[in-house]
Amino acid sequence: MAKRGSYKKYTPEFRKMALERMAECDNILDLAKELGVHSRLLYRWRDLQVAQTAAGQQTPGVREMRLRNENAKLKKALAEKTLEVDFFKGALQKIEARRQQSGISGVKASTTRSES
Repeated sequence: MAKRGSYKKYTPEFRKMALERMAECDNILDLAKELGVHSRLLYRWRDLQVAQTAAGQQTPGVREMRLRNENAKLKKALAEKTLEVDFFKGALQKIEARRQQSGISGVKASTTRSES
């Protein structure tokens, strides 16, 4: 982090990247350390972005970005589960087809009792 009295200007691209990562991040302090900025600066950038959005600019707010990211994750999870279901349906159909071909009904065969 910078020493007191020194000033570092961050590019708009860096700020945008930091805010996108902040929207996805659970631990802001760790993110701030990783980026080499103070956590208060991240919150200031976020508040400025929210204020700009409220003023009518097109920049999406942090909440909206977080919801978009969550939506994308949920869509991905749904697609994966759909693929799993399709796989297991196909496997079950193959097993049923094999049973029908071999005449196996899936019922245990009767056995004779052993005499005691």
